[in-house]
Amino acid sequence: MTEPASEESADASAVPAPSVAVDLLTTADVRQLLGLTQVRPTKALGQNFVTDPGTVRRIVRAAHVAPGDVVVEVGPGLGSLTLGLLEAGARVVAVEIDPPLAARLPVTVAAKAPLAVGNLRVVTADALAVTDVAYDGEPPVRLVANLPYNVAVPVLLTMLERFPTLREVLVMVQAEVADRIAAPPGSKVYGIPSAKAAWYAEASRAGAVGRTIFWPTPNVDSALVRLVRRDPPEVGATREATFAVVDAAFAQRRKTLRAALAGWAGSPALAEEALRAAGIDPSRRGETLTITEFASIAAARPA
Repeated sequence: MTEPASEESADASAVPAPSVAVDLLTTADVRQLLGLTQVRPTKALGQNFVTDPGTVRRIVRAAHVAPGDVVVEVGPGLGSLTLGLLEAGARVVAVEIDPPLAARLPVTVAAKAPLAVGNLRVVTADALAVTDVAYDGEPPVRLVANLPYNVAVPVLLTMLERFPTLREVLVMVQAEVADRIAAPPGSKVYGIPSAKAAWYAEASRAGAVGRTIFWPTPNVDSALVRLVRRDPPEVGATREATFAVVDAAFAQRRKTLRAALAGWAGSPALAEEALRAAGIDPSRRGETLTITEFASIAAARPA
């Protein structure tokens, strides 16, 4: 199978020697495992399983996974990406919501990567509710995942909020979702996911992924998006207060900030007061603001 074109930087292009001998999953393996687990892929859980070892290795390289890294993986499914992470020497905490898949994953790893069995911890839980993703008490430094399309943004934001030790994230999501997460202020797709992700990290597209490497084949293309942790804006506003401004500003995208933030502030006049105190022109619209500007407005809200 031809590997899809990559947008990776040159430092991720070389193929490193595997840290652990691993037999990565192929299309035949995926179909066999689906039969063994009696799992029928569902749209509700966004279950599309990666079947191309070359793509798996490309994702792991792009994620900058190093031997010994504690990596949390959300939605490991049948283990395609899990095996790639173990091959790179990572210690993997796999969070899987589907009990049959969670139960099967250690069996698959034992068969395909017997020397890496001790580097896997499986947590059967909803990623939106999980609170413990440590490996032997050590918190994760990376999140690498093929996220279900329908919950990609909530899962991503939840993990960044809940686990501040995550330094770098690389997730595969629907291409349009990747564009929204990585969009800069002023672009056509800049919105709530873009602004909220920017509170935690610097986001960028990290590669395109064709639909043919999945089973079953989805009807959309995918992409990789990278997020590198950074400090939140230092303007005296909390995340909750800042996100409230973001939500209000994008609830009425076509309105000026003076009008869009009237409900948040209590009136158009109070919204204008907060905007001017923050140094923001009240005639601007939410899609033009950086996350620092949103935080500045939150900090300036009249008492």
